Amino acid sequence: MSTQHLNINHWLPTTKKEVESRGWDDLDVILFSGDAYVDHPSFGHAVIGRVLEAEGLRVAIVPQPNWQDDLRDFSKLGRPRLFFGVTAGCMDSMVDHYTANKRLRSDDAYTPGNKAGFRPDYATTVYSKILKRLFPDVPVVIGGIEASMRRFSHYDYWSDTVMPSILVDSQADLLIYGMGEKGVRELVAKLKNGGTFDEIKRTIPQTAFLSKDVEYDDAVVLPSHELCCLPLPPQYCVKSEQRRHCEGDSPKQSSEKQCSGLFRYARNDENTAFSHKPPKGRNYFARAFRVVEELSNVVHSRVIVQRVGDGAVVVNPPYGAMTTAELDAVHALPFTRMPHPKYRSRGDIPAYNMIRHSINIHRGCFGGCSFCTISMHQGKAIVSRSKASILQEVEQVRAMPDFKGTITDLGGPSANMYGMKGKNLSVCAKCNKPSCLYPKVCPNLDCNHSALIDLYRTVREMVPHVFIGSGIRYDLFMNMPKEKAKEYRHNDYFEELFLHHTGGRLKVAPEHVSGEVLRLVRKPPFALFEALKQQFDALNRKHGKRFQLIPYFIASLPACRLQDMDLLMQKTKKLGYRLEQVQGFTPTPMTLASTIYYSGYDPYSEKPVYCAKTKEERAEQQRRFFWYKREM
Repeated sequence: MSTQHLNINHWLPTTKKEVESRGWDDLDVILFSGDAYVDHPSFGHAVIGRVLEAEGLRVAIVPQPNWQDDLRDFSKLGRPRLFFGVTAGCMDSMVDHYTANKRLRSDDAYTPGNKAGFRPDYATTVYSKILKRLFPDVPVVIGGIEASMRRFSHYDYWSDTVMPSILVDSQADLLIYGMGEKGVRELVAKLKNGGTFDEIKRTIPQTAFLSKDVEYDDAVVLPSHELCCLPLPPQYCVKSEQRRHCEGDSPKQSSEKQCSGLFRYARNDENTAFSHKPPKGRNYFARAFRVVEELSNVVHSRVIVQRVGDGAVVVNPPYGAMTTAELDAVHALPFTRMPHPKYRSRGDIPAYNMIRHSINIHRGCFGGCSFCTISMHQGKAIVSRSKASILQEVEQVRAMPDFKGTITDLGGPSANMYGMKGKNLSVCAKCNKPSCLYPKVCPNLDCNHSALIDLYRTVREMVPHVFIGSGIRYDLFMNMPKEKAKEYRHNDYFEELFLHHTGGRLKVAPEHVSGEVLRLVRKPPFALFEALKQQFDALNRKHGKRFQLIPYFIASLPACRLQDMDLLMQKTKKLGYRLEQVQGFTPTPMTLASTIYYSGYDPYSEKPVYCAKTKEERAEQQRRFFWYKREM
């Protein structure tokens, strides 16, 4: 859509007046979001709104409703015919509000003027409970990253507790996890055919709901929420870190634990999915996470049930990955690509400024980093847009009145996974590993960069400057046999990226230097970054440039001790770095790293893991980044 000659009706309505200007007497769906309304494919509420609009529904969006007054924002548009939709926004509201040290942020990048205070803590739950109180008979559907990553019992870093599925506290009728386009379409289709929520919620993939009935054929039953909340017995903490197996394990049980595949999940009692009893306490929680992660990474998953109170959370298996045509269709929806005009006098929206001239070329990530939510939310499979769809969006960006000739990002969750997939998809269908890159690049992975090189070159013919702002995975083009690297054009890709798409600074994320830390976060050895730097420096010499390679590091990761931070300081200092791209580890819901942080236990190795938890420990690790300031 051209951005010229736009009027208010080019956006979805946000007020009663805007609804009436369209001649509508009522609405089918009303969406509530913790973010400001930006009509752009990078904002989830805009995507779901446009998808529903394309299904012929009358849809409105209420962005950042006031939850502290008389609640008029929640009732001003009345009662929708089908349901309310609720999302906290593009981020978990707690990550949005607090730093890694739990300090309240003074800004909010998803709010006009970068102002904090326009959404509550635990926004999905707050909005949903208000709507259920005001309209108890209208179904509430929750989605987005906050709901998605809190669908099971999860560790909440900010309250330092294991919280039940968000369905319990929010009182929502249905949760659509992951990317929600397919789920919301199927929900609408079944409602149009006269189905009720109670009748259809069991039949829609990639959804979760509360049920009094916990008997499901062929379901995987997790340890109950109450078991996951049990405290860690004090005597466990003093046992040897070398102990591998559970108390009371027989040799047969130990053998079962080490087997691969889904056979671990034999059901032999009502509370646990395991074929043996894990020790009491937080290991129930850790092992439950492993079941969820492995089932989230298989092509053909199963229903997962977790008891909570006198009922259960039922999570239906996900859809298969979207097709290229389906993803293209989403990006072809009539987005204005701009914030709603209501914000003109309130200042810029920083998150929008960051992506306004960027283009997302694929979804998903097969990196499987243990601190990251992408693969558990978007999926491990890469879904790439067609070249024609991407070029059409390039034309839309060029038509924007403020475009000055620079596309700030042509990437995705990991910028250089475009077009990649397994060579033999039948092998992928049997795989439950969370990462295709760790401990080494899967031999079945086709990591050919030719399609990406071609795309870069074509887009450069259309606009003067094209940068890659999202992170790259350098283990996709480093450390591969020469014949294969040549076939996959790895050296060509890196030189193309270096010369045309860095803006003089290429940012990458080795995360740490310690082998044990990197093992737990599923990243390659630091030696691979050192090899990358050598190749980068060689390109500088070859082309007479003075470009910079900027590494990104995280302190206080699982297994990271002060001596590991000392080693990081020494190695980066030797390479000539004064680090600037650094942060402290934030345990976010439903990631392996947060599970280890809370439980002190690695569910894969079945060994205890040290984690820095006190403010003093975390601050001391953070200080190691800035050794050079102490020398001034």
